[in-house]
Amino acid sequence: MDTFPDEFRDQLLNLMAWRRDVRRFRTDPVPEAVLMRCLDTFRLAPSVGLSEPWRILRVQSDAARSAALENYKTANAAALAGYDGADAASYSQLKLSGMAEAPEHLAIFCDDSTSQGRGLGAATMPEMRRYSVVGAITLMWLAARAEGLGMGWVSILDPARLRRDLDAPETWCLVAYMCVGWPEAQADTPELERTGWEHRHDLIIDTR
Repeated sequence: MDTFPDEFRDQLLNLMAWRRDVRRFRTDPVPEAVLMRCLDTFRLAPSVGLSEPWRILRVQSDAARSAALENYKTANAAALAGYDGADAASYSQLKLSGMAEAPEHLAIFCDDSTSQGRGLGAATMPEMRRYSVVGAITLMWLAARAEGLGMGWVSILDPARLRRDLDAPETWCLVAYMCVGWPEAQADTPELERTGWEHRHDLIIDTR
């Protein structure tokens, strides 16, 4: 394969730099064609043994969204209780979910029981199926950003409870609950860095 031109590589790096975990969304709907273009990138993603273990649920009903939001609120309260002092005060000020505003919610699971791929590459490291799902999500995230969309990964959840509330099969493991929509504002710096919660560290590359 020929190399891509410098301009393309610069734009690709720029896209990566502007990919952010968005928690502040406008409520404007996402056109179906735009969302489908983003979801279609799952077809381009690598997966261990070509197992394609991702399973995607669009969470659209009021009941399902309410259950997911209550799940988050319960988990977030428990997380806050694990901090004290200044950390507790800082945590309570963070906006860690855009679930109330985002027009699209996606619950993305890994089907650990899939026979597709015939177990290739997963016998010694079964977690590779879940890593494959994460890789696919990353491709979609970049595609969404290129469309002007934002995505927010909500990880403060009880995954088993969410699976039950969404009536997903027991063999499916929640990998990500993603909010998708139009960001209120654009920034190339993580919000957690802007609020002082944490900062970037130098890349460590070791040798053996």
